[in-house]
Amino acid sequence: MNVYLVEDVLVDSGTPRAAGRIFRQLRGTPLSAHVVTHAHPDHFGSSRAVCEEFGIPLWAGAKDAEAIETATPARAPGRLPALLARTPMPPPCPVAQHLGEGDEVAGFTVLEVPGHSPGHIALWRESDGVLLCGDVFLALLRVGAPPDFLTWDRELNRESMRRLAALRPRLVLFGHGKPLREEPDRLARLLR
Repeated sequence: MNVYLVEDVLVDSGTPRAAGRIFRQLRGTPLSAHVVTHAHPDHFGSSRAVCEEFGIPLWAGAKDAEAIETATPARAPGRLPALLARTPMPPPCPVAQHLGEGDEVAGFTVLEVPGHSPGHIALWRESDGVLLCGDVFLALLRVGAPPDFLTWDRELNRESMRRLAALRPRLVLFGHGKPLREEPDRLARLLR
């Protein structure tokens, strides 16, 4: 799981166990806000702790805000997601700002890219082609779609994948996995 610092904004927070590492890495760093790309426990797990420790507001996609505030993420259909939903959730965290298409965050434009979750957002900086895509794509063993059993709406996520691929990003920063550099057509090739 990846956590990013973009100017003075922390993007995602990993699981609840990541809080200590985040505190150590950011000690002495001025922060203005914390953004969560989507309402899954491995992305908002330490959000409450981070916001309390640094005294910063949490911002999230409008359609995922309630899931973070109640710690009840939308889940994919099926038995396995129902079983996973029984695992303990991170503490809920109030969302101070609901982000939507076109909002600005630390020099990036917010893109609504639902599918993996209802209110999933990505951050795009056109000037240098940098994309923080959350879990619309994963880069674990290979770059591809997130598993269906973890994706709220598989077809909607495919549409979001196509949208992000069409941007031809020069640097893709994933929620999981290593960055993808200087391969602007790689995401589009995955969707053929």
